[in-house]
Amino acid sequence: MMNTENFIPLHTLVSHYKVELAFFSHLSELGLVEIQTVEQVQYIHQDSIYEIEKIIRMHQELDVNIEGIDVVFNLLQKIDALQTELIAVRNRLRLYEN
Repeated sequence: MMNTENFIPLHTLVSHYKVELAFFSHLSELGLVEIQTVEQVQYIHQDSIYEIEKIIRMHQELDVNIEGIDVVFNLLQKIDALQTELIAVRNRLRLYEN
C-alpha cells in the first residue's frame, strides 16, 4: 500500500479551492495533475500544490478554460526547455572563445 503522508485528499482541495471534483478530473485527463487513488480515496501529491494554485488562479481570476491552461503550460515547458538549451549552447560557445 502507498504511503499517503505527502499526499492531500482531493476532497480537501475541492472544498479549499471551491472547485468541482470534475475540474481536477479534467486536469488529470490532460496530464496537468496526477491523481493517485488509495482505498477509493483520491489524492494529489503536495509537490503539485504550487502548479495547482497557478492553474486555479488562471481559471478563476483570468477566466481561462482548462484547454487554454493546457496550452499555456505546454508553452511554458517549451520556453523552459529552450532556456536550458540556450544556457548549454552559451556555455559551449565560451569554451571555444577562450
